[in-house]
Amino acid sequence: MKWIKTILCISFLISSPSLWSQYKFSGYVDNDNKDNSIYLSLIEDYRKMSGIYPEQIIQKVVPDSTGYFVFTENNLPYQNRIYRIHTENCSEEDKESIHFNGICLNSKEILFIAKNKDTISLPFTIEEEVFCEVVSTNERSNTFLKVDSIIENMRYAFSSYRSEANRKVNSRKWFNTLQEYGKNQNEPLTELYIYSFLSNKSNNLYTYYLQDLKQNTYYDALLGRLKDKYPSSPYAQQYKTELAADKFSVKITAKETSSYWLWIIIIVLILSGLLNLFLFQKLRKYKNSYQLTEKKLTQQEKKILDLILQDKTNKEIASLLFLSVSTIKTHINNLYKKIDVESRDEAKTLYKNR
Repeated sequence: MKWIKTILCISFLISSPSLWSQYKFSGYVDNDNKDNSIYLSLIEDYRKMSGIYPEQIIQKVVPDSTGYFVFTENNLPYQNRIYRIHTENCSEEDKESIHFNGICLNSKEILFIAKNKDTISLPFTIEEEVFCEVVSTNERSNTFLKVDSIIENMRYAFSSYRSEANRKVNSRKWFNTLQEYGKNQNEPLTELYIYSFLSNKSNNLYTYYLQDLKQNTYYDALLGRLKDKYPSSPYAQQYKTELAADKFSVKITAKETSSYWLWIIIIVLILSGLLNLFLFQKLRKYKNSYQLTEKKLTQQEKKILDLILQDKTNKEIASLLFLSVSTIKTHINNLYKKIDVESRDEAKTLYKNR
């Protein structure tokens, strides 16, 4: 009988979840959420770190009457990964429509780094706030909260002065601050969290990120750190793909810009050449026409034309050439036809321009 008891005892211990569970993530929620389910999500797509995505959820628990909840089992990766714990006030029938694109305004969440053997506690803060503090056996677990604190300081600095000069100065400063903080943590997942914020296309910093990408070796170095520490993780491959796409985009944009200006210069040069050619041909035609017209005029008509250009009247021209006024008028009419004008003023304008 003794050996049966021993076997039963061993069996009980073996089957006990508390013995074999490797991780323990626990905490408290406030009265508004203690009747709602608490969800644990494993995040492998760092572009979906914030929000509600059913495909990421790996466990669900219901808190007790005090609001206490706990996740414990032995099914997580043995390397650090990104996790989210969240609760929400959405009804089951409303979830599908409310959680469109992962957005849920009625949820509370916290992100942290953990691995299979970690013990993590999410206690109330001094102000009785939930999901605002991480106590963990893993010293990297609370780095996301520290990054969020730096980002809040950055937002305050940007909002103090909304000038373009302030934006440029602060962009450089906070990019360096965040990137240096990430490197000092010796945890590429913290850097990835920072990168996902700085490179977010909906972020006002995205333009500066593309400029920084052209000259800063930090991004390639981060890829190296991800490959070294998490070679088989989806994070490294996703970051590699995104980085290559952004670099390609920067190159294309630069080429398009230079190509754009090159084409403008070429078009301007072509138009300038065509305009000069047109003016040259017109001038040449004009000179030939002038020479032809000059040849058509009789000596008498040339004299009359010169006198017209001297502002002489018909009577004055008749007196100077010893001709009658009617004869002068006849000569002038013939002259107008030959030089293709209809009045004295047109004749003067034509020959003054020559």
